Amino acid sequence: MSKVLIIGAGGVGNVVAHKCAQAESVFSKILLASRTKEKCDAIAQSIDHPFLATAQVDANQSNEVVALIRDFQPDIVINVALPYQDLPIMDACLETGVHYLDTASYEPPDEAKFEYKWQWEYHERYKQAGIMAVLGCGFDPGVTGIFTAYALKHHFDEIHYLDIVDCNAGNHGHLFATNFNPEINIREITQKGRYYENGQWIEIEPFSMQRSITYPDIGSRSSYLLYHEELESLVKHIPTLKRVRFWMTFSETYLTHLRVLQNVGMTRIDPVDYEGHKIVPLQFLKAVLPQPSKLGENYEGQTSIGCHIRGIKDGQEKTYYIYNNCDHAAAYREVGAQAISYTTGVPAMLGALMVLTGQWSEAGVFNVEQLNPDPFLEKLGSFGLPWHEVINQPSEFEVA
Repeated sequence: MSKVLIIGAGGVGNVVAHKCAQAESVFSKILLASRTKEKCDAIAQSIDHPFLATAQVDANQSNEVVALIRDFQPDIVINVALPYQDLPIMDACLETGVHYLDTASYEPPDEAKFEYKWQWEYHERYKQAGIMAVLGCGFDPGVTGIFTAYALKHHFDEIHYLDIVDCNAGNHGHLFATNFNPEINIREITQKGRYYENGQWIEIEPFSMQRSITYPDIGSRSSYLLYHEELESLVKHIPTLKRVRFWMTFSETYLTHLRVLQNVGMTRIDPVDYEGHKIVPLQFLKAVLPQPSKLGENYEGQTSIGCHIRGIKDGQEKTYYIYNNCDHAAAYREVGAQAISYTTGVPAMLGALMVLTGQWSEAGVFNVEQLNPDPFLEKLGSFGLPWHEVINQPSEFEVA
């Protein structure tokens, strides 16, 4: 019986709150907090849990988070706010001696740069405090790292090649919208692509590397190489990797809209003067685009996210593919959210459950691939994200 503080009331926060409520035997009391309490209240009204409360907090202000933690006294904080807010929340957890979990690495507000170095620097302080921080426990990053750790534990002696593939084959009915926070989403995909090969990082122009990839129950989709933060941690923690890449699908319509927005300056993250005020164009764009949390009602189709892995087992080369498909409409029927929020929120709840039940019980700061994948994957399907394996079948990643 534990208390959980969830910070963030967007689409993912909604899913985390619903899923914590489903595990009432573990999460006996839930506090959902955000800068806008009304968003928390709206989520709480849709959830049946006897001890679910809401609060207002500015997660940029560590002292406000500290005060909220001391008042509620949670056993763990699930951070599904903005990546800029990771460090203030980590500071608050460190000051109050409370476990921490997030779904995305820290990113400086003034630079589109995902990097774990700032959070890894907390390791010794968290270790000395006897508390645990779990970093990147969404789906990607998150389940993709757990999939890889599971593959290494049960199917390989060494992993050499890893291609993480992420397809959204859904249709939400809008000409242009992002499936999670527009500001974070657009910053992520417009930075330069990067992948690891033969001991070095290779940087490419955005969307300059493309290939058709076949996704289960979906078919072939045009996929583009991006940089994603789990590549950094996987290379560090699985040193036998010779190459690791991340691929994501985009429609031509989406890319056309994105190019226009870039060309007219709407994706800039530096402030500009507008009628005597400083505004950030990308933040203004976020305000006029459809809210990701409102996309679910008419969303159709599936997501498919998985890991194509090659390596050595007992001296023989082996191929392995592990993946999950998630249906947008089914996610909406269950928790009122589209599949992108669902696939991020379920692992966040389950990671917190692993910590609170002692399945993950280290002191310090950890990425998910450093932790035991077995108890997590044993429960993942029962909470709505079943996973599948394809072993030693022909793979489109065997050569290139």
